[in-house]
Formats: sequence, C-alpha cells, structure tokens
Amino acid sequence: MYSSYRSLELRRHPHGVLEVVMPGTGANKSGLSTADANMHRELADIWRDIDRDPDTRVALIRGEGKGFSAGGDLGLVEEMASDFDVRVRVWREARDFVYNVINCGKPIVSAMHGPAVGAGLVAGLLADISIVSKTACIIDGHTRLGVAAGDHAAIVWPLLCGMAKAKYYLLLCEPVSGEEAERIGLVSLAVDESELMPKAIEVANRLAQGSQTAIRWTKYALNNWLRSAGPTFDTSLALEFMGFAGPDVHEGMRSLRERRAPDFPGGGPF
Repeated sequence: MYSSYRSLELRRHPHGVLEVVMPGTGANKSGLSTADANMHRELADIWRDIDRDPDTRVALIRGEGKGFSAGGDLGLVEEMASDFDVRVRVWREARDFVYNVINCGKPIVSAMHGPAVGAGLVAGLLADISIVSKTACIIDGHTRLGVAAGDHAAIVWPLLCGMAKAKYYLLLCEPVSGEEAERIGLVSLAVDESELMPKAIEVANRLAQGSQTAIRWTKYALNNWLRSAGPTFDTSLALEFMGFAGPDVHEGMRSLRERRAPDFPGGGPF
C-alpha cells in the first residue's frame, strides 16, 4: 500500500500506530523538511491510504531534524507562479490535503518541534490531537510570501483560537511559540521538547487501544464543524492560488531568497 512513497518515511509501531515522518532534507539544506513537488503530493495522498489500511489504527506525524516543517520549496513556488498547469495541479493537491486529513477515519496525532511552517503545518494543526514543544515556532507564512492565507488557515484557525487571534497571526505572519499556541487554544498540548515524542507516542497508544468505533465516530461528528467551513476554505484556497498568478509573490520569493523584508507595491485592484 505504501510502496510508492519516496519522500515520506513510514514506520510501524505496536498497537497499530503508523509514524509518518517528514525527513529533514530539502533544497534549503537547513535540516528542515521542505515540501517539494513529490512530498506535497504524498502529503495529500497518504491520509486516504491510512484510512484504507486495516493494520493502522492511529497516525502520528512528525518532522525530522531541526523542526517540524520549513514550508514549500521555493522552486515549486516559482513553478506555480509561472506555469498554469502546475498551479492547477498543486491547487488540487492542496484541496485534497485538507479534506483528506479531515475525512481520514483514523485519529491523527501531530508532534511539532522547532519551526512549523507551510504545507506540513496543515497536518500539524488539523491533526485530531496536536502536541508541540513549548519552544516550537508556528508561522503561517502566506501573506509574507504575497499570497492569501489558504491551505488550512481559514478553515481551522478561527475555530481553534478565535477570529481576533486568527486575524492577528495570519495577517501579520506573527510567529506563535508552542507555549502561546497552547494558551490560545491553537494546539492541544505543549510540553518540554524532551517530552514531545514520549507524550505523542503515549497519546497515540491510548487512542490505538481505545474503542475504535467510538473514537472514529466521535472524530467524524466533531469534524462536521470543519466540513461546515468548507466554502470558506474553498474561497481562501482559490484566492491563495490566484495570488500565485499575481505580482506580489515574485517580490515575496525574491525577499525570502535575499533574506530581507519584502517591498510589496501598494494599492492594486483591491
């Protein structure tokens, strides 16, 4: 079932826990997981396979190396900005990523440390139980790149931490520490980094050894809150990908490569 996966590493644990690892490699060579084209596709598809896997009761997703995830590979972003076919393909994957996590019948636990940015953050915050190290740094970097906050942001941030906090962090791309993320309700639990994986494994094992029908049906019912926000998510994702066809994303990419603040042109049709 998982033989075609090349970017994600999958490790089986007792009690039906499947560990999904985003390796700490990528074009940025920073020791952080970067979502290139292949990893982005696999992150969208893996949840359907987990849902169908009779040997998996719980999925645990984590990043390897210095952090949870570093966001999208700038090479892929550049392709999206210049190639309509690539933009449409990645839009479909981004849509499927969010809905596949929501609709996966198995409970998902995330364990986030260090930077948690971009595509990996979709699974990190949409996970049924999200656990972070207190020193983790969560950033939704979309507006810094020059595109609308699509991905998972509009569908789940207001529900988790309220509209006022969601707007503050999403519009300004302000970083949120793991400790603060727990305080505002953005994540389930914050622990010392040394306790992150032991706690995540403990939670995953408890879920795996509980009543599977009770847990899965509770998840299904609760996730109707997210399904009811589907039109809001679809709009945000469409606006994000419209931004990839606009001028601001090019300045966003240049500024990231040059490690400087972006200088976006003012005004525009809005």
